[in-house]
Amino acid sequence: MKNKTLSISEKSLLTLEEAAAYFNIGINRIRTMTNGDDCPYVLWIGSKRLIKRKPFEEYLYSSFSL
Repeated sequence: MKNKTLSISEKSLLTLEEAAAYFNIGINRIRTMTNGDDCPYVLWIGSKRLIKRKPFEEYLYSSFSL
């Protein structure tokens, strides 16, 4: 089995850097948006924060401004 590198659009979980590049939003802004303990579009793995792409995308499309 070969290691396949997935493009950002194929991933369901994104790092802050990937999310910033994909959504064209600053890393600090995404970090601020995902600081809450009950944030529905963040997954914590230890101290690592991953962004759930689909729920975050839906949130952004339903938002008027950030």
